[in-house]
Amino acid sequence: MNISKRLFACITVVFMIIAFSFAVSASEDKGYIVVTDTVDANSGIDVSDAIQKLIDENPNRTIYFPDGEYLLSKPIYTPADPTKSVSLELSDFAVLKATENWQSGEAIVQLGGKDPANDTATNGSNYSLEGGIIDGSSVANGVSINSGRETAVRNVSIKNTVVGLHIMNGANSGSSDADIYGVNIIGTGKTDSVGILIEGYDNTITNVRIGYVFTGVHLKAAGNMLRNVHPLYYSDYTDYQNSCAFLDESGNNWYDYCYGDQFATAFRTTDWGQNFYNDCYCFWYSPQGDVHTAFRADKQFNATITNFKAGFGDDCENVVLTVGEKGGSGTIDHIVVQNSTKDNTYKTYVENEASVTLVVTLFAVLMAVIAVITVMIFVYIKKKIKATMENS
Repeated sequence: MNISKRLFACITVVFMIIAFSFAVSASEDKGYIVVTDTVDANSGIDVSDAIQKLIDENPNRTIYFPDGEYLLSKPIYTPADPTKSVSLELSDFAVLKATENWQSGEAIVQLGGKDPANDTATNGSNYSLEGGIIDGSSVANGVSINSGRETAVRNVSIKNTVVGLHIMNGANSGSSDADIYGVNIIGTGKTDSVGILIEGYDNTITNVRIGYVFTGVHLKAAGNMLRNVHPLYYSDYTDYQNSCAFLDESGNNWYDYCYGDQFATAFRTTDWGQNFYNDCYCFWYSPQGDVHTAFRADKQFNATITNFKAGFGDDCENVVLTVGEKGGSGTIDHIVVQNSTKDNTYKTYVENEASVTLVVTLFAVLMAVIAVITVMIFVYIKKKIKATMENS
């Protein structure tokens, strides 16, 4: 009987060891580092240093965060150096959350935040942040791309942040070449709240939703492509007339199917640079605010707009286009304006309107020339007749 019990106990221990070994092996076979192997999720304590240690000690690995809340009192930094880089992968319900005693005015996750490099030839340059939730607790920024090239942020939900996503001046002479896809950003609703701040060149932003911010996308660099980006204003209307869905201080950026809802100004440019807007629109569902403006050019209007719709309400002053300086090379090809507007500035740049205006102007000039010539001929003939009569 004792032998049987001992044998059963031994078999049980063996099976437990095998099961544990299999679990460890399975984790290793997936090729990533599991954070909860060394860090407790939902512990309620600051795990910043522990996560930074995992990043620093596991170059060229994917670090995986299972479901749970990970409290951070300071930023975590990933290396830009391809020989040291890591990718961060969060499960759908993994939350990196700033603590109330957040020690920095910077982003919670800083990609390429240490060991800067401009190197796309070495394996490891294409590191990323994917999945999960970044929660700024209304005191921190969300995610920043500080250095490196080819950095990707995909399918991430960024919440309660002052600045949701910050793409800094890139490592390649200002070019950051980042790829942002499927990101959802919720700000703080305050006047300093920005969805995306872009200071680097040559980035692609695709399928992004932004809400509860004062400025949806703020561009300070050129060569960026925005596709299906949708900022939505639903703050408390403090300083509302300065709110803007897309604020472009650089020019030479491309917008495809981008649309802003309820901001005082949907699209604004502050420089002479030329932007390209294709299949974009703006919409206002509330009469709050004195003036609703689709496009605002602080200087000359130089944008190229194709297939645009402005969905205005009934109870505000509606402006399709306002310009700071006359002139500019801008054109508007196919525009639909919903509800009334007293603004006629935009018609100067509408291609068919401009063509009609040109034809009318040329016709008027031609008729004036004909009239002058007719008068001159009449006067000449009259003089001839008079001279003939006097001679006879």
